[in-house]
Amino acid sequence: MSRHASLKVNTLATKNRSVLKRQERIAQLTVERRWKEGDDVTGLPKTKVHGKVKAKKA
Repeated sequence: MSRHASLKVNTLATKNRSVLKRQERIAQLTVERRWKEGDDVTGLPKTKVHGKVKAKKA
C-alpha cells in the first residue's frame, strides 16, 4: 500500500525548535546551577535557547 503524496514529509520543511523540552531545560539549568536534584520539575524558570535546536522526527 502506498502513501498519499500529501502525507509525505519534506526534509527541507523541517523547522528548528525555539523552545526546549523539560529534560533539556533541566539539563541546561543544572549546568547553570539554577536547578538541583530534588527540586520541583513543574514551574521551571525560563531558559534561553542558544543556537538552534533541531526537531527530532516522530
